[in-house]
Amino acid sequence: MPFNIIGLLFDPLQSEFGWTRLQVSAGVTVFGITAALLAPLYGAASDRFGVRPVTLISVFLFGLSFAAFFVMPGSLVGYYSLWFMVGLVGIGSTPVTWSRAINLWFFRNRGLALGIMLLGTSLAAIVVPKLAGAVLQDQGWRYMFLYMAGLPLLVSLPLAVLFFREPRDAERPREVAEQGGNTTGIDFATAIKDRRFWLIFASIMLIATAYGGAHIHMIPIVMDHGFGIDGATTVMSSVGLGIFAGRIITGALLDRFWAGHVAFPLLSLPAIACVMLAGQDGTLTALVIAGFMLGFAAGAESDLIAYLTGRYFGMGHYGKIYGMLYLPFGLFSATSPMIYGGVRDATGSYDLILFVAAPLFILGGALLLFLGRYPESFPSVEPTSPPTPEMEPA
Repeated sequence: MPFNIIGLLFDPLQSEFGWTRLQVSAGVTVFGITAALLAPLYGAASDRFGVRPVTLISVFLFGLSFAAFFVMPGSLVGYYSLWFMVGLVGIGSTPVTWSRAINLWFFRNRGLALGIMLLGTSLAAIVVPKLAGAVLQDQGWRYMFLYMAGLPLLVSLPLAVLFFREPRDAERPREVAEQGGNTTGIDFATAIKDRRFWLIFASIMLIATAYGGAHIHMIPIVMDHGFGIDGATTVMSSVGLGIFAGRIITGALLDRFWAGHVAFPLLSLPAIACVMLAGQDGTLTALVIAGFMLGFAAGAESDLIAYLTGRYFGMGHYGKIYGMLYLPFGLFSATSPMIYGGVRDATGSYDLILFVAAPLFILGGALLLFLGRYPESFPSVEPTSPPTPEMEPA
């Protein structure tokens, strides 16, 4: 939700408080950096205590912190403090936790299962801009935050309380656990000495740098082409549709083909999109297509992070390793909007940063071609989390 509503805030906050696009963008940067730095800790907590308690608490607190924007004081300190709070409590409501449970439930169709799980973010990208934009136009930006807080509190949290849990030992696929139920995988210290960890890390860093600002600034990019808020939110919805398609198609492909061969062409698509978004005279149809391609690649990347972590490093210390690989995603997705905003403030156009972003997408995808074959087995890991209760889900 933060990444899908921030683009709607540029004009109203600039009109009300006189803030620049760089200053408004910095809010989501504060959120993203805070969340990224805490991702390994939340991942380690889900390894130790189980995913369910970490996730439920985080979803609840995320909703409350989002609602707090309704009473935000008119100062940058207050604005940034609230974004800091969202990052502090909300990172446990992201794939850092959810994906651990899915990886424990599935192996042979893991890519598709992760893709289906991650459809939540694509649905948000489709629904949230339109819903938030309607509330913004009717009642203002403060009520927009209040209404959006209802999504985690009234939709996500009840569903998770009723249905979300990790598999019991006997329910885990044999590929992720030994006969006794213990998970298998390499430890964190071994993982960070592996060249494949750093290839994935660098790929995520490049893609996140190129993509984060394009997503956050998509609405003003479209409006720079002469279209109004309706046209801009239509393009944002096309980004969501692209994410939706990218999740499912990438997940299904990962179950059938090696990840490098899947990743390179899909992560190169946004290079074309960046060229289409540059300039000032594009048609709405072209912008919708560009938005779809960007979203498709974003959907592919999120699938890849979770899938590659499980396949190359196992599930024994998945949360902590995934949290470290989420770190560049969070950090560079968060700093990228400031770069885009700064270039727009300095040059009056997004063209320069879009032309820089295009080769970053290609290079980020190309790095994954050097990962090599998946490991055939992992050592056993003694359980550190409390056993899953022997009960049927609600």
